[in-house]
Formats: sequence, structure tokens, C-alpha cells
Amino acid sequence: MLKQTLVKALLVLAAMALLQLVSDGDVLPFFIPVLLGHCDTVKGPVVQAAVKALDTGNVDLVLVWVQPQDEAAIREAFRKTLDVRKLDPQAKELADMYFFETLVRIHRAGEGAPYEGLKPEDTEAEPGIEAADEAVRTGRIEELAKEVSTHVEHGILEKFAAVQSTRQYPPDDVGAGRRHVQAYVTFIHYVEAIHKALHGSGEHHGH
Repeated sequence: MLKQTLVKALLVLAAMALLQLVSDGDVLPFFIPVLLGHCDTVKGPVVQAAVKALDTGNVDLVLVWVQPQDEAAIREAFRKTLDVRKLDPQAKELADMYFFETLVRIHRAGEGAPYEGLKPEDTEAEPGIEAADEAVRTGRIEELAKEVSTHVEHGILEKFAAVQSTRQYPPDDVGAGRRHVQAYVTFIHYVEAIHKALHGSGEHHGH
């Protein structure tokens, strides 16, 4: 009964969190590293927003990707880029790349992430990122929520079963005891990670 209650609660919370992520535009802490890994590619959302901004002359399209204190720097870089673009095609290409690099660098700094240059257009995104982008693009989250919920359920049940199967061991069998401890720690950390993803901060208990 306890296992079923735990699984159901986590699945409901996972689905609700994913739905809230899309409907409110909030980014859960659990997803921040993934999103940051997506924003430094040429075909990522930050650069794509920059392309639209330069083509339309509307800097507001990229200001949403930076912190308020960085707005002035982006406006200045945007102005310079538009001026240089007018010179010739080669200047336009160089100016655009300058703006892309500047925007992504400042965006990542605002999120507390290092900048190591723009990744090429053919960089493959992680499957989870592609699925999340597709959900945002189509406005349909049900399939993604179901997939994540199923994955979480399988993970919990598998790790819980490992704990249960190693729980009974002779007191003098240190090897068996260590296998149980390893299974227990893995299970606890897995549930802890899910809990933090859904509820945010919380102190790690140092298992």
C-alpha cells in the first residue's frame, strides 16, 4: 500500500509539474541544466530569437532571454549589429555572428552557466529537449507527461525492488550487506532527485 501510494503521488506530481512548466512558462530547477545545454546551439531558441530580432529590427524579441541588468548591453550590441549589417553581405554575416555570440554569452551568464562558444547547427539535441520543444511547439503536453510518468514509475519500482530483494541478509555477510546499502542509497537518491525536481530546494541528507 505504501509503495503504491508513493508511486501514484510522484506520478501525479510529475505530470502536474510538466503541465505547469508549459502553461506558466516557469522552468523547474531540475530542467535548468538541460535547457542551458540547449541554448548555446546555432539552432537553439536564443539564436533563433536573435535571427528574428535582426530581421525585423525588434530588439524586444531577444531581451526576454537576458536579465534586466543586461538589457542595456544587448541593446547596444543590437544597434551596432544593425549598423554593420548595412555595409555588405560579408559584414552582415560577421555582425550577425557577433550578436549571436554576445547574446548567448550574456544569457548564459545570467543563468550562472559558463559560455564555451556557439555549437554548430548540426549539433544533436538531447532526446528530452527535442520532446519538450515539440510539446511547446504543438501545445500538446500529454504524450510527454505520460512518457516521463512512465519512466519515473519504472525507475521507482525497479530500484525499490532491488532494495527489497537485498534486505534480508545474514548479519555476518558484509558483502550482502553492502549490496543492500548500495541498493538503498540508489533508491533514496532517486526519489530525492524527483522530489527536488517537483518541489525545488531541500537539503541533501548526505546518504
